[in-house]
Amino acid sequence: MTTRSPSALVRDFFDVVRSGREPGRAGEFMAPLVRAHQVTSHAPTTVERTPAEYAEHVGAMVTAYGHFSLTVDELLADDDRVYVRWTQRGRHLGDVDGIAPTGREVVEVASCVYRVAADRVVEYWIQVDRAGLAAQLARGPAAR
Repeated sequence: MTTRSPSALVRDFFDVVRSGREPGRAGEFMAPLVRAHQVTSHAPTTVERTPAEYAEHVGAMVTAYGHFSLTVDELLADDDRVYVRWTQRGRHLGDVDGIAPTGREVVEVASCVYRVAADRVVEYWIQVDRAGLAAQLARGPAAR
């Protein structure tokens, strides 16, 4: 096994798995069980995900938004922690939060701190602009 720096591991994880290109390769970047902290002001939660469950999660994003583009806007590393801020662009093609597909472009801005140990992501704290996403989905179907 090649040991990468935490920042290189997370950058590769984004390029291969989080981008939706090859979510099935999540096990190459993630520990067998990862603690995922969903940082939200109204209901913070922590879930545990296996690489297979994470791959399903990314697959659900592809179903909802099509083959989206993902741009890493910032990546900062400090020891075993890596902060990433990104912009994801896709089309609302599948049900999202009970809202039927509108066909409109959807832009999601998010950030996450990943903790890396033994060349794998072992924990992360993610924040997503849920209010911005809800506002975009509320616009209704795209004009034809």
